[in-house]
Amino acid sequence: MSETQETTEENRAGRRTLEGVVTSDKMNKTVVVVVTRRVRSQQYKKYMTKRVKYKAHSENNDFHVGDRVEIVESRPMSKDKRWRVAKLVERARNA
Repeated sequence: MSETQETTEENRAGRRTLEGVVTSDKMNKTVVVVVTRRVRSQQYKKYMTKRVKYKAHSENNDFHVGDRVEIVESRPMSKDKRWRVAKLVERARNA
């Protein structure tokens, strides 16, 4: 490996990866992924479910509603799109 390839791999190692479910595939080359996580409330000491929607780039429009995917941080591709789909974890059951 050359020195430039090693440095780019080191930079990319710091990128965040999240896993979520595709909720919309109506846009061209874009999917909406909902990432769900459980956090403990400081005030009530109970667990709450938090959801965040991310727009992720899907080059070939391969992913559809219900698919579980892994998304990775990337450069800004549009006003709202800063993530890209890295891989498919699980296909939707009804597909």
